[in-house]
Amino acid sequence: MKSIVGTKVGMMQIFDVAGKQLAATVIHCPPNKVLEIKTPQKHGHTAVKIGCYDVDEKKVNKSVAGIFKKVNVKPARYIRTLTTDQKYQVGDEIKVDTFTKGEFIDVQGVTKGHGFTGAIKRWNFKIGPLSHGAGFPHRYQGSVAFGRGGSQAQRVMKGKKMAGRYGHETVTMQNLLVLESVLKRNILIVLGAIPGPAGSLVTVKSAVKKPQTAKKIYQIVTKELQEIIQEQNKELENKEALHQAEVASASSTDSAPVAKTEVKTEGKEK
Repeated sequence: MKSIVGTKVGMMQIFDVAGKQLAATVIHCPPNKVLEIKTPQKHGHTAVKIGCYDVDEKKVNKSVAGIFKKVNVKPARYIRTLTTDQKYQVGDEIKVDTFTKGEFIDVQGVTKGHGFTGAIKRWNFKIGPLSHGAGFPHRYQGSVAFGRGGSQAQRVMKGKKMAGRYGHETVTMQNLLVLESVLKRNILIVLGAIPGPAGSLVTVKSAVKKPQTAKKIYQIVTKELQEIIQEQNKELENKEALHQAEVASASSTDSAPVAKTEVKTEGKEK
């Protein structure tokens, strides 16, 4: 399993060469510095401790700064432990080219927090009648308990769908397709949406339920591809202009009248 930590930049719409519109998410994944290797003999599992997004030393306390001084690297804002089966050494960098175009990935993040919300927004309940005689139960939840005594419950059962805090939960979106992996800009372009607001921290992992490579790989229209297409269009326009000029010149020569020359012969005097 491969893993890397990054931040969600936002969503965008892109087009493939066939003209199909795709909703994609951009994930910025800077090089993750390996700080520690965890082994089954010492820690009970195989993982790596990484740090990403450099930060000023003044903003790191002494206990955390000791982790970076031990491996002689710059302090990082985030420290995370990633489960991976790849072989790394302390001081290595996990870069965005770990994931290639056409791979399936799982992205884990924290969803947007909505605070304390009602049951209608939180659980998509149906609203009450909107007529004047209904009073004010338009967005009320309704009764929550049941039973009339005896052996029947006189309480609210655990797990009852009620009003409460909505969002701010750890969610994993599975089987997302990598459209592009741009090492120059340290970004991943993923097909579909991922949890969390823009700027939130996400963890990208190899897909668990799907194969590593997709059967269909989209070829999106990038800036480099646009330049190539524009050059090809210019060449085609030049060729068409030359062809039209040749056709016009050929038609003009065919329609022009041919000048007749008269040859005068003078008779010889005897």
